[in-house]
Amino acid sequence: MATRLSKAEKKIAYDARLCKLLEEYSQILIVAADNVGSNQLQHIRAGLRDHSIVLMGKNTMMKRSIRLHAERTGNRDLLNLIPLLQGNVGMIFTKGDLKEVSDEVSKHKVAAPARVGLVAPIDVVVPPGNTGLDPSQTSFFQVLNIPTKINKGTVEIITPVELIKKGDRVGSSESALLSKLAIKPFSYGLIVLSVYENGSVYSPEVLDLTEDDIAAKFLEAVLRIACLALSIRYPTIAAAPHLFINGYKNVLSFAVATEYSFSQADKVKEYLKDPSKFAAAAAPAAAARAAPVAAAKEEKKEEPAEESDDDMGLSLFD
Repeated sequence: MATRLSKAEKKIAYDARLCKLLEEYSQILIVAADNVGSNQLQHIRAGLRDHSIVLMGKNTMMKRSIRLHAERTGNRDLLNLIPLLQGNVGMIFTKGDLKEVSDEVSKHKVAAPARVGLVAPIDVVVPPGNTGLDPSQTSFFQVLNIPTKINKGTVEIITPVELIKKGDRVGSSESALLSKLAIKPFSYGLIVLSVYENGSVYSPEVLDLTEDDIAAKFLEAVLRIACLALSIRYPTIAAAPHLFINGYKNVLSFAVATEYSFSQADKVKEYLKDPSKFAAAAAPAAAARAAPVAAAKEEKKEEPAEESDDDMGLSLFD
């Protein structure tokens, strides 16, 4: 018969397990576990079994183990985890793709009834329609100011009603009504709060960024650097093309206004002396642009009318 461990022995075993996980894994998801049952947590563990480990525990114990392990190993980056352990939270240690792990966690949500005293995470709206309740149950609807009518011996809700607003606590009347209507408005599961990766901590929204989003952010940053460099006249790689173009424009303006010239300026001066040359140079480009338009108009021409009987050699008087 296996002997049961004492509380002290359980704490020592938990500390050893947590320290081992901190050494083996460099990616950790901090998750909130409010209203998550043990059966639901077991399903989540099963879904992540191939590449991740879910560890729950008391915050004080986890903080103490992390602090002592960081001092013992000299890995001060682990201390960034301590401020994240607030409330009913746990840790998911993983070697897989963080985005895939986060998506897998979000799949395991269970519908739950609106119990009395719970804070509503979303707005709860009762839809219109037949409730299946007999007319003696109208008192629930009257207390909550829900317009109803009697239809074929049952209570029917006329219009949709916002029963509970997000952030409000569920009252006894609201809970009883939703229970009678068999409505489970809430869904609970592990919610990723923060991501720890190689000592860095960031928001889980970062996992939703695509390569296009990153490229757009990078181009926006380059544009801001170029604007700043141009405004303070400080040369940078981002501002270099604009500096060269602006310098060329200044030299060209000087050449046009004076007798000084160079090969690129000579062509511009010719256009200024004889604008017809510019029109002749622009004509091929205009023709190239007009060709597709003309082709489209040609296709839209109406088909010729059908030949008349006279053209076929027929006549009413033959």
